[in-house]
Amino acid sequence: MRPLQAVNAKVGRFVRSVLDEAPSAAPATPGGIPAVRFAGVTHRYGTHLAVDDLSVEVARGETLALLGPNGAGKSTTISLVLGLLRAQSGRVEVLGTTPRRALAEGRVGAMLQTGLGSGLPPGVTVEQTVQLVRRLYRRPAAFDAVVERAGIGPLLARQTQRLSGGQAQRVRFAVAIAGDPELVFLDEPTAAMDVEARRSFWRMIRQFGAEGRTIVFATHHLQEADETADRVLVVNHGRLVADGPGATLKASVAARRVRFVAAAPPACLLERLEGVTDVEIHGSSVTLHSLDADATVRGLVGAGIAFRDLEVAGAGLEEAFVALTACADRPRVAVS
Repeated sequence: MRPLQAVNAKVGRFVRSVLDEAPSAAPATPGGIPAVRFAGVTHRYGTHLAVDDLSVEVARGETLALLGPNGAGKSTTISLVLGLLRAQSGRVEVLGTTPRRALAEGRVGAMLQTGLGSGLPPGVTVEQTVQLVRRLYRRPAAFDAVVERAGIGPLLARQTQRLSGGQAQRVRFAVAIAGDPELVFLDEPTAAMDVEARRSFWRMIRQFGAEGRTIVFATHHLQEADETADRVLVVNHGRLVADGPGATLKASVAARRVRFVAAAPPACLLERLEGVTDVEIHGSSVTLHSLDADATVRGLVGAGIAFRDLEVAGAGLEEAFVALTACADRPRVAVS
């Protein structure tokens, strides 16, 4: 067997081990049909309730972040959408059909966690990997379009085992979109990236979503969800506890931060100001966490404390996340 044929055979075996159904031409989906629909879905592992009567829809063209603590049900939810699991009760629809059929038709792309290693076949170039994955689809995206969308032009001649963590993630994204999918799932896509690589990756994702694609991603980087997603879902113990834009979820948390600069700030006095729940002092920089920022500022002025550079800010998404997942029995926060 010639060397290139051997390489092709190696990559082909690798890719076909991942995709067990041959894709066919993707039918058009009416715009009114959601990209993803869960209707009363429940799934258990023995006595453990992983997904608890989940009902939610993801609109076409939406970029959605899925947040939740470890064990909250995020991975099970994604597995149900990809057809890796079948719901024990309720119904899951993807692009107007069953998850397995949508995936087999090449309409869904996925970039899942790989554990150790990059999840890419070693000993082959990036170009060979992407080209061979494209051949699995009847109507793949144009090779040049995949390269441009994933930003992998400088990497095409490089072997996959020689890629950095951020480079490997870009190639894995290219593989996920090689079939020109309408819907893409990303599970912790920037886990192996440094700060600059993460920023570059999300710029690429925003550009891809601007084409009208639906993007759903799970992340532990709350800033990514805040800056990238149109909508944030927070799940805990298999239940949906919050659903809405990141800004609205942050506004739903009563706590505010009052920041200012003061010389030798008296901690004992600050702790007694109305509304204050916590005090942070770093040198002359002071942050007060307050449930009533107006009352706290009035008390600050009334106490005669000399301060400057006053700033009052709402809770961040991290604080909202902690508050929303603090109690398993908290009712869902629904916002429009």
